[in-house]
Amino acid sequence: MNLIKIAQETFQIEADALKAAASRLNQDFLDAIDMILNTKGKLIITGVGKSGLVGAKMAATFASTGTSSFFLHPTEALHGDLGMISKDDILLAISSSGESEELTKILPHIKRFAIPLIGLTSNPDSSLGNYADVFLDISVEKEACPLGIAPTTSTTLTMALGDALAVALMQERGFKKEDFASFHPGGSLGKKLFIRIKDLMRTEHLPIIKTDTLLKDAIVTMSQGKLGNVLIVNEENVFVALLSDGDLRRALMQEGFSLDHCAIDYANTEPTSYNNVDLLAYEALEIIETQKIQLLPITNQENHIIGVLHIHDLINAGIKSK
Repeated sequence: MNLIKIAQETFQIEADALKAAASRLNQDFLDAIDMILNTKGKLIITGVGKSGLVGAKMAATFASTGTSSFFLHPTEALHGDLGMISKDDILLAISSSGESEELTKILPHIKRFAIPLIGLTSNPDSSLGNYADVFLDISVEKEACPLGIAPTTSTTLTMALGDALAVALMQERGFKKEDFASFHPGGSLGKKLFIRIKDLMRTEHLPIIKTDTLLKDAIVTMSQGKLGNVLIVNEENVFVALLSDGDLRRALMQEGFSLDHCAIDYANTEPTSYNNVDLLAYEALEIIETQKIQLLPITNQENHIIGVLHIHDLINAGIKSK
């Protein structure tokens, strides 16, 4: 059989199962949302085998979207980790059959502690279905596996249901991208929303020269600074011009060029600069890209240079403008 056709059939089988599950969402789904929202403790996910792997992913999704959550393996729970569950917590248990041995063994203990239980299973009359306070149906017509054995459609549906719960909870909590970023400070969104100019700008050993500095001396300072630029200030240390390596190359083509001229004669006397160190780094990168420059001088309110931000610093920090 054509392998592309097999793959397409897999997509279709799983897509059909997701559509069917979406159409049968009912009050039980809303009850599960209310239970999770009203719990004073954590949402604990448990499951065995492929269900456990899906459960671990679900716990990670919940935890990063505002619902305090972690995954607990049923076997570990039977050997002491039940102590990780408090009376204020809520348990979400996953088992397609509802009869996973390791899982069913902990259910009486969960009910003994009067801990609310959300059961994700395909059989409402199973042990898990009977113990659950809220039953969420994860039944599928068939697995995408041609043998009908390997969990495929069922795990896809279970993961999608977990995502649906997480998204609904985000909506109810008014969870914003700033909140998400606070849980992912090392991710691209966290970097975009939290890293500012002051976190990345260079403030020491800056290549600064005076307006009367000769070009030949400015070139030495440019080389030592390793930024491809020199910053020019007047006698009051006010930033007045910037000489880049590009300006220097263009100067070489000018008639009457001389290394004994003042560097400011060949510099840009209307350079781009910024005086708000709290500007987000990605916004600074947008300025640099829009102005087609490599170095953004940072000044204070008196236009004195307090630092510089180089495009390489932003790139190395993983900052992206889009």
